[in-house]
Amino acid sequence: MPLGFQSINFGTIAFGFFNIDTDLLLLEHYFLFADDFCQYIKELDAGCSDEFETAWEVYDIAGRNDIGDLMGAIHGVRYTGFIGDVYKRFPFPLKQEDFKQKPDGLKNREVVLRLLEKYATKKMIRIVLNQADNTVRIGEYLFSRGVFQELLEYVWLGGYPRWKEGVRPAYVLEMKKAVEKRKCWVFKRRENHDHKAGGTG
Repeated sequence: MPLGFQSINFGTIAFGFFNIDTDLLLLEHYFLFADDFCQYIKELDAGCSDEFETAWEVYDIAGRNDIGDLMGAIHGVRYTGFIGDVYKRFPFPLKQEDFKQKPDGLKNREVVLRLLEKYATKKMIRIVLNQADNTVRIGEYLFSRGVFQELLEYVWLGGYPRWKEGVRPAYVLEMKKAVEKRKCWVFKRRENHDHKAGGTG
């Protein structure tokens, strides 16, 4: 499930997987598939500089009602917006032990994408790495380097409730390889985030 992460400019914002049967991530109102996210992270390592700017393609759902009610959908009492449509197709598991992020969410991509396109608009968002300020901007959200590393750690772990049987998709393993090289300053350990650097432990 998505967790709260502290942004510099908007306070606590939600990031993460929101349904165990899909590999789609949300960052507040931005949505992108996890393999795309991991590929973008790999590209950061390849092209990084002290002041580096690039762009990511995301799906943007502007209205809260169109995004939907996650807790209502999880409990099966309110299916609204995009998230509601996903949970009607892929309901929350009946058994708590089955609540694990599935590494094969890619197999449901076509179904989830059709639902997503009903609500979302594709757009390019700015990604800005600023070493002088130790910040990373993802669209409108500004993060410290340490919190940005926590986002990567979330994906590496499979968020809450973790990857099913500890099995990670290949794209997550490839992201880890790129991050562990630590060529880019944004992946290097700093201050109190030493144990979380790069989000891979």
